[in-house]
Amino acid sequence: MHYLQAEQYTYLAGEINALYHEAAVKMGVSDSVQNILYVLWEKGGRCPQSEIARLAGISRQTIHSAVHKLEREGIVRLEQGRGHSTVVCLTGKGEKYAQEKVEPLFRIENQIWKEWSAEEQQQYLLLTQKYRDALKKYLSAML
Repeated sequence: MHYLQAEQYTYLAGEINALYHEAAVKMGVSDSVQNILYVLWEKGGRCPQSEIARLAGISRQTIHSAVHKLEREGIVRLEQGRGHSTVVCLTGKGEKYAQEKVEPLFRIENQIWKEWSAEEQQQYLLLTQKYRDALKKYLSAML
């Protein structure tokens, strides 16, 4: 990739992240809470806490802190999973809260996907996965 193209990608990724942050601010939640609710909404209201951290790309410590805040607010409850895993579940209040805070984001994203052809969708996913895999490879070699 040409240096200017890499720089452009970095800027675009940063702008997209800033837009998701703006959405969180508009909805009155932190980025980490938005990410947790997003994963829970997508997973039908329950998901192992470790998987939330992996899917959201957020540290386990940050997820742990945000989940406990949501638990105190009655938005999620914790259940014992297999072994030492903890499963985070939306409560009835949490389902309404997530619907208010992240469901609009799902509608927007789905609208964008509907505007793209199947080929564009596939190309975007393939190239994004290819970039992610290469980044993992080169970062692991660097560290």
